Amino acid sequence: MPFAIIIIVIAIIIISVFLNFVPLGLWITALASGVNVSVFSLFGMRLRRVRPDRIIHPMIKGTKAGLALNINQLESHLLSGGRVDSVVDALIAAHRANLELTFERAAAIDLAGRNVFEAVRMSVTPKIIETPWISAVAKDGIEVKVIARVTVRTNIARLVGGAGEETIIARVGEGIVTTVGSSDSHKSVLENPDSISQCVLTKGLDSGTAFEILSIDIADIDIGRNIGAHLQIEQAEADKQIAQAKAEERRALAIATEQERKALVQEMRAKVVEAEAQVPLALAEALKSGNIGAMDYYNMQNRIADTAMKDALSKMNFEVGVKGNNKTDK
Repeated sequence: MPFAIIIIVIAIIIISVFLNFVPLGLWITALASGVNVSVFSLFGMRLRRVRPDRIIHPMIKGTKAGLALNINQLESHLLSGGRVDSVVDALIAAHRANLELTFERAAAIDLAGRNVFEAVRMSVTPKIIETPWISAVAKDGIEVKVIARVTVRTNIARLVGGAGEETIIARVGEGIVTTVGSSDSHKSVLENPDSISQCVLTKGLDSGTAFEILSIDIADIDIGRNIGAHLQIEQAEADKQIAQAKAEERRALAIATEQERKALVQEMRAKVVEAEAQVPLALAEALKSGNIGAMDYYNMQNRIADTAMKDALSKMNFEVGVKGNNKTDK
């Protein structure tokens, strides 16, 4: 009797361990849904630390949608860090929309960090990307501001490694700036904004991106500042400052030249005073050495006095003549 109890306890323990590792309810659900999976496969998932429900539920969903999926592929993708549910949903959406999408490509897109289900949905329903205000300047110097709406569709073949929405917005902005900048007048841009869309579309802006541009529509257009006039004002102000700097340079040079001239005049006057101071000494030395006599000295003094008197008389006569002429004029 005790031996039979021990056997029963051991059997209960074995069954408990088995039920803990093998989810019989999930296995029965899989079989009822037409998914052929063995108990040992579920047991192996437990040993590999894989939750069976994260594999079986997507497998059931894909099988019911008519997809031919492999449990090993799903488990391998899950162990690689992928999102099995998102991949299976994308495959179902692509299958219903008659899009060519294999499990390997969908798994690669998912592992690349992109939302593969969102990509498939954008392939079916295009997305509208609205750019911010894009500022461009026409040839006449007037700023034109533009908002564009870009309708894109996912290109699944280029989704892995393709550029994202930021690149599309940047390229469209570059195309708008180039188109407006090549216009002779801002008026022509305002009259025919569709010319911007047509010119930008011909540039192949979706090359190397994960999207295909379907259309580019100008949502809003506005006039900004007169950039040309503003630049001319700044240029005139810069020219004015340059002219003022050159005038200040010439004034400083003139002041320096005048100061140099005054210093030269003062130096010459000093030399004259010095020379005049040497005259009495030279006369005394000449008298002492006998080179000139006393009569010669007195004659020289008389001649100096006569010359000074004649200069004074001539100045006096000149002043009298000027005053007489002024009275006659009156």
